[in-house]
Amino acid sequence: MNKLITINDINDERVSVYTKYNEVQLLHYYEPDGGIFIAETPMVIKRALDMGAEPVSFFLESGSINKSAVRDIIENVTSDVEIYEAEISVIQKITGYNLTRGMLAAFKRPAAKKPEELLGMSRCVAVLEDVVNPTNLGAIFRSAAALGIDSVLITSASTDPFYRRAARVSVGTVFQISWTYISKETDYVQLLHEHGFCVISMALVDNAVSLNDPVLKENSKRAIVFGNEGTGICKETLDRSDHVVIIPMYNGVDSLNVAASSAVAFWELGNRDVSG
Repeated sequence: MNKLITINDINDERVSVYTKYNEVQLLHYYEPDGGIFIAETPMVIKRALDMGAEPVSFFLESGSINKSAVRDIIENVTSDVEIYEAEISVIQKITGYNLTRGMLAAFKRPAAKKPEELLGMSRCVAVLEDVVNPTNLGAIFRSAAALGIDSVLITSASTDPFYRRAARVSVGTVFQISWTYISKETDYVQLLHEHGFCVISMALVDNAVSLNDPVLKENSKRAIVFGNEGTGICKETLDRSDHVVIIPMYNGVDSLNVAASSAVAFWELGNRDVSG
């Protein structure tokens, strides 16, 4: 195991990526190259490592060093990755980092894939159109990974799946399921059609079909679109979708949170033949 470097002052420049930069600034840390993202909790960090993300450093709470989940990670760290430790009273001075479960890590952001690459290797994809809440996005990724979605496409106005809260809520599944951004210039409905996908948009409109309608499974390649938490899916996308779908509901409830509705839709329309 690498030598532990003790940090006694939260203003120590050696841990500045954890203390002085917000997530937008970290996104541009190595500009014009990729930036940095911060992961927290051993499970999330392990899944980032399993994905192949390159660690820059680790920051441990001193009392966590003997926990098996933490030791399993740091005992396999290469010699050029620094490992810092500090008492919990020091770490808690970092705004927003109270739920570390003993461990933080900084990683270099991997290069983004092209949408065409993901579509070429997928049968069921989720499309997130301007989903901005990190908690919702993280929960959608967790459901996507669990319920047979091959990859996720995200419009550029959506929140970053590697943001700390999104990754934590997803329990690290943002590192397990392939995803990429769709640029503003990309006509993603046309792109999906060109790759043979049936475009299924989830929205409350009068002509929507029920989620359990057999017509939705006639095409084995399905793209399930979810919209912004406040405004939903834009009209142009709805007009060009192959189907607009509603989840049947009871007791006068007309809609679900986007994260909850994604889980229901993925269960019904995802790859049922996947396992594990």
